[in-house]
Parts: sequence; structure tokens; C-alpha cells
Amino acid sequence: MARLTGLIDTPFDQLYNRPHTLLQEAVALTQYAFFQGGIVPIEQAKVSIMNHALNYGTGCFEGIRAYWNPVEDQLFVFRMLEHYQRLLQSTKILMMSPKYTAQQLCDFTLELLRREGYRTDAYVRPLAYKSNEIIGVRLHDLNDDLSIWSVPYNRYVENEEGAHVGFSSWQRVSDNNVPPRGKITGAYVNSAFIKTEAVQNGFDEALVLNDRGYVCEGSAENIFLLRGGRLITPPVQEDILEGITRATIMELAREELGLETVERPISRTEFYVADEAFFCGTGVQVVAITQCDHRAVGNGRMGPVVGAMRDLYFKTVRGQLDKYRHWCAPVYIRETTTVG
Repeated sequence: MARLTGLIDTPFDQLYNRPHTLLQEAVALTQYAFFQGGIVPIEQAKVSIMNHALNYGTGCFEGIRAYWNPVEDQLFVFRMLEHYQRLLQSTKILMMSPKYTAQQLCDFTLELLRREGYRTDAYVRPLAYKSNEIIGVRLHDLNDDLSIWSVPYNRYVENEEGAHVGFSSWQRVSDNNVPPRGKITGAYVNSAFIKTEAVQNGFDEALVLNDRGYVCEGSAENIFLLRGGRLITPPVQEDILEGITRATIMELAREELGLETVERPISRTEFYVADEAFFCGTGVQVVAITQCDHRAVGNGRMGPVVGAMRDLYFKTVRGQLDKYRHWCAPVYIRETTTVG
């Protein structure tokens, strides 16, 4: 793991924009995958260019984070069961017939991470997909399969304490087009349009409107703003992902910060006059929004509520708060000694 030195602390966007990236080096460190029913060397986890999901976007995925706690010498996977429950929900939308339960997928993931031996933060990517090698757009009468792989991983957005964002010219796909309730692979082309436009326009990220003109998400993140001492976030009916991190934030805000969350439609200009705002998600974690459409959000710096939430969130995911320890699944089996 010596090759990880200097790699894990490099922001994702810096890696992504390089022709020969350290991110590729991180991916090269991946040794194993769960593929076609077992854990195999990553080189064996291959699909054909004729694969249905590759051609038509007929797959669904999850993003799961594992966090290294150096004090305990332990890697914790955060809310893994909930992620796999959501994956199975996505497979139902795509008319798949999963072979495994959510708990079995958790067990496969823990074994996979043990074999990798990470002593750093990592990202886990489960993917369910239509596996036939066939031409023809449909969901029915097709086989499906599932894979899981992982990679050392840290930041998704470079400016975590002060992201500059702009509203996208692209709209979020609606539930009547491609349901955002499921993490469907083909739908993320919409996210790719949004993200690339934002970066090419000089922003760190984007905010997106739905077809009714309300703010729903970032390119691939849930959103919150603070006005008048209350957190506000779009409801699930506004074409958003039912985010696991979103639910975590709402619970932490209520239980630890005494802040209730109001779920209601949000207009574009509310971000211009918000006291604070932030993104959240498995990949992005908690990222402060300090500028929107070239206007300062609040005083243009990360505010006290977002700062407190970031601190609380990172303590939670690393298993440092006993109250939320049940959300953190330990990877490595430690021997215990008994006295007597």
C-alpha cells in the first residue's frame, strides 16, 4: 500500500482532469471483484462489448463508502445494509430478479474489502445489470447479473469548504421519464451533461431544476439550504434520489444540532438569499456551497451550521460516535483476549 502515499489526499477533480491520472493508479490498486457469483481477480471481471447494459444503460448501481479509523485500526463501511436495500429497490424498477439478499451482499462486500486489505478510505461500487449479449431495447425476458468492486477514494469535489456552483441549462429527468428513485446507469448521462457543463463554465458543481422549475439536486447530490434557522430540502416528489446521506443528515441535524428539516419545493432564487447551503451524498459527503451564479451564499464562506454538520458527519462515519455506531460495519475481524 506504499503506492497510496500522496494519492488518497488528492481531490477527485484534480485527478479526473489529468491525462495520466493518479486516479487511474488508484483503480490499478484494485485487486478483486465479486463477479458472477464469486470473488475473482479483477482481471477476470469482464463483460462483452455486446452486453445489453453497456449498449442500452439497463443497469443500476450503488455507491458505498468505507472509512478508515486509524485509532481503532479498523475500516468501517457506512450504512451498507441500507445501500443494498436501495439497490434491490432499483433492480425491481428494472424488472430484475436478484439472486442475493441485501445481507448476503453485505457479507460479500466485507469479504471483498478484507481481501483488498485497505488501510485508507475506500469506495465500493455494486452494479446490477442486464447481462444478455443481444440487440433490442427492452427490460423483459433478459438475464441479469451483479458485480461489486472497490477502490481507494477520498474527495469528490475539490472545494469541500466552499464550492462555487451555477444553475445548469439541463433539466433533471423526471420520475415519468427515468425514475431518479433508482440509481439507473443510463440516467446518469443526464448527470454527466450537467457536471461537464458546470466544470467547463468554471464552476465546481451545478444546481439543477426539474421540469416544474424547482431546484431538485446537484449533478449527483442532494441539496440543503438554511434560512431562518431551519434546514430546507426538496421532497422526494421533486424528482430526487431518496438519499441515504440525506436521511443521515436530517437525523443528525435533529438529534445533535436541534434543527428540524422542512421538506418543500425550493425556488432558484432562494439559493441567492440563503444563509447557508450544502450538498450531501455518499460520494460528495458534505460540501459547503458558498457561491451560486456568481452571488455569495451568506457571507461567502462556509457557515457555522454546515461546519458543524461536516464535523458531526465525519465523526459519525468513522465510528467515533457510539450513538450511531450501528451504522458502521467493521471490515476486519480483530482477535479479542480474555482475562482469567
